[in-house]
Amino acid sequence: MIKNFLINLCNAVPTRVRQARANRGFFAFLVVLGVLTTVMLSVPSSAQNNFRPQTFELRGVWLTNIDSDVLFDRYRLQGALQTLKNLNFNTVYPTIWNWGYTLYPSKVAQKVIGRSLDPVPGLQGRDMLKEVVEVGHGKGLTVIPWFEFGFMAPADSQLAKNRPQWLTSRRDGSKIWKEGIHDRVWLNPFLPQVQQFIQELIVEAVKNYNIDGIQFDDHFGLPSELGYDPYTVALYKKEHNGKTPPENSKDPEWVQWRANKITDYMKRVFTAIKAVKKKCLVSVAPNPQRFSYEFFLADWARWERMGLIEDLVIQVYRNDLDVFVSELEYPEVKTARSHIPVSIGIISGLKGKYVPVRQIQTQVQKVRERKFAGVSFFFYETLWNMASEKPQQRQLAFKNIFPQPVAYPNLLAGWKP
Repeated sequence: MIKNFLINLCNAVPTRVRQARANRGFFAFLVVLGVLTTVMLSVPSSAQNNFRPQTFELRGVWLTNIDSDVLFDRYRLQGALQTLKNLNFNTVYPTIWNWGYTLYPSKVAQKVIGRSLDPVPGLQGRDMLKEVVEVGHGKGLTVIPWFEFGFMAPADSQLAKNRPQWLTSRRDGSKIWKEGIHDRVWLNPFLPQVQQFIQELIVEAVKNYNIDGIQFDDHFGLPSELGYDPYTVALYKKEHNGKTPPENSKDPEWVQWRANKITDYMKRVFTAIKAVKKKCLVSVAPNPQRFSYEFFLADWARWERMGLIEDLVIQVYRNDLDVFVSELEYPEVKTARSHIPVSIGIISGLKGKYVPVRQIQTQVQKVRERKFAGVSFFFYETLWNMASEKPQQRQLAFKNIFPQPVAYPNLLAGWKP
C-alpha cells in the first residue's frame, strides 16, 4: 500500500513541481517529499499493516453511580456521552442495579422492595436508562446496561430488611460479607423466590428499553464461603442421600455443586432474555476464571462453552504488567476467543488511586498485540476527571489510543474470531 502510494506520488512530481514553481514553493515541496519518503520507507512492513483501518474493536467504559455523578444529571450525562463519542469510544455499560435498588423506574422493584427507584435526588423524576439509550444511540454508541450487584445487597438495605428469609449464610449462621468497608449480604441464588425476582428485574429491563444487551459479572454468583442456609442445605441433602454439605466451603465437590446450580440458573435467564428480545446480547464481565470460580462460584468458562455468553469482558485489573499479560494467556481465554468477542477490562483508576495514562496505553497495546476484540475501562470518572494528569492530557491520550471510529464487535454484525 505504501509502495504504491510513493510510486503514485513520484509520478505526480512534474505536475506538482510546476505548481510549486508557480507558487514559489518548489524547495518547500522537495523538503516535504523527502521527509515523507524517508518516514514511509523507515516503517517496517509489520507496522505498515497496522495502518490498515480496524473494522471492529470494543471501546467501552463502565458508567457507575459510585464515586461518580455522571448518571445523576441529564445534562452531565449527555455531555459525557458526547465526549466519549468525540474520543471514538463505541460502548457504554451503565449500571442499573446497585445498592439494593434499580436505577430505572421498576414495577418489579416497587413490588418487592417498596421503591421503584434508587431514592438519591439525582435520579428522581427521570428515567436515566431511557436517557442513556436514546442519547447513546443517537451518537452511535452501543448501550449494554450493567446488572452490577447481582445477588448482592447492602446489609442495611430495604431489600434485606423486607426479605430476611431470602438471605444465605455461612456454616456458623453469619450473613455479613465484607466488600471493602461495606457490609453486604447475599440473596440466596438457589431459592426459587430469589431466582424469580432477579429474573423479573432482568426481563423488565430487556422488555421495556431498546438496549443492545445486558451485562452480569461475578456478583451473579455467590461467595464460596456462603450457601449454608437451611434451604440450600436441605436441597444438597436431598440430592446426596441425606449427606450434609462439607464443612470446608472450598471442598471441590461442594464448590462444583453450587457452581452447577448457578450455571443452571444462568441458562434459564439467558433463555428468558432471548424469549423477549432475541437480539439482546448477554454480556459477562467476570474476574479471571480461577478466581471467579473458586471465590464466586461463577463458572464463566462453562457458560461460554454452553453458548450463554455473547460478549465477554474479562476484568484484568492489574498494575504489574507481567501479571496482566499472564492473565491474557490462560487456555480458557484462548478457547473463548475462538467462539465469541473477548475483550479485556482495564482499570483506569479508583478514587484516591490514580493510574498513570502510560500504564493504560501499555496495557491497551498488550491487548491489541494479542488481537483481542477490544478493551473497556473501569470507570468513567477516572478516564480524565479523577487522575493525576490534567483532563486535557488524558483526553488527548485516549484520542491517540482511538484515532478513528470503529464498530462494536458483534457476532450479529459480522464480527468473526
